[in-house]
Amino acid sequence: MNGLKKFFVLRNLTVSTILYSLLFLWFIVSIFPFFWAFMTSIKHPVDAFSMPPVWLFEPTLNAYKALWIDGEFMHYFNNTMFISIGSVIIALIIGCPAGYALARYTNASSFYLLLAALVFRALPRTLFILPFYFIAQVTGLFDTRILLMLIMVSINQPFTIWMLRSFFMNIPKSIEEAAMIDGCTRFQAFRYVIVPIMGPGVITAGIFTFILAYSEYFIPVVLTATRAATMPVAIAQFGVDNVKEWAISAAGAVSIALPVIIIVIIAQKYIVEGLTAGAVKE
Repeated sequence: MNGLKKFFVLRNLTVSTILYSLLFLWFIVSIFPFFWAFMTSIKHPVDAFSMPPVWLFEPTLNAYKALWIDGEFMHYFNNTMFISIGSVIIALIIGCPAGYALARYTNASSFYLLLAALVFRALPRTLFILPFYFIAQVTGLFDTRILLMLIMVSINQPFTIWMLRSFFMNIPKSIEEAAMIDGCTRFQAFRYVIVPIMGPGVITAGIFTFILAYSEYFIPVVLTATRAATMPVAIAQFGVDNVKEWAISAAGAVSIALPVIIIVIIAQKYIVEGLTAGAVKE
């Protein structure tokens, strides 16, 4: 028996070692592009493009200085944050009641609405860019933050509704029924009882919606010129004609990634709670 026990212990240890080794390898592969971009951003141009790569060098912040102080990257940063945060607010204001309604009224019409939303979200951006461009020209909203914010909402709203609906589906109906027995209307039960319970789910949906709008490139590059251009559009301009500007482009990539990393680190507790909300059952 002792020999059999040792065999299973050894087997479990071997399996755990293999799994953790694969996870560590996956982590290295995932983090390496960001690490390489950061290393490039703090190198002098002569070191950044040396072959073989230079690992020992004198770090410099010239690329960040050229990006944030000498350049107009703060303008692009403000545009990106305004568009992303605004689209999240509007998407959640629409998505919360819509997701709740679709979760509670599970009839055929709800199914077809969800299916239509899913099909719309799955369609490629190229199918919508010409109508969006025409609307932008007709309304005079071309190269404005308001236009991009509304388009981000229209594109990402199906994703937000689907995610919020899945969270609402896991909240027992008995909770709001008890509130309605105590005198609340359905809207009051939704506002004062369901939404507070849905806090982690709402935050999770908001973060994912923010990331989708924050990292969008194709829509802004077509529907903006200079006034409403976002950070992904801005950094794509560096290094096109001058290799020396690749370090500035790397600094821009690092600058774009850092806010998302910080947000995810701060809100990781709520993201985990939101993604595991399915554990709540009637």
